Amino acid sequence: MSDDPSKAFDSLRFAAAGLLDVVETTSYGTPALKVGEKLLARVKDANTIVLMCPLDEKEMLLEAAPEIYFETDHYKGWPAILVRLDKIPSEELRHRLEQIWLRQAPKKLVGAWRAGKG
Repeated sequence: MSDDPSKAFDSLRFAAAGLLDVVETTSYGTPALKVGEKLLARVKDANTIVLMCPLDEKEMLLEAAPEIYFETDHYKGWPAILVRLDKIPSEELRHRLEQIWLRQAPKKLVGAWRAGKG
């Protein structure tokens, strides 16, 4: 992959399509997606994204798919997981972002989104 982080952000954008009130912003100087003030995901570098992730789920993902998910010492004990962008299938990235959004978005927004899907 190249050193250009814009392709990584394009992947995040595509995966988040259809989720309500997702805004493009920055986090730690890199492109990021938020719902309200809550971070969903950000680009770490051209090959890696950071997804917010509950610690119990993080441990499961690290064990189940170490080729996709990993962490560095900086992220140990933090509710975020690193993702190798070239290893994660687009459907799985979409699913992960949707799950993060469902946890981070206001309940009223989640209800409106679910009503639109049903």
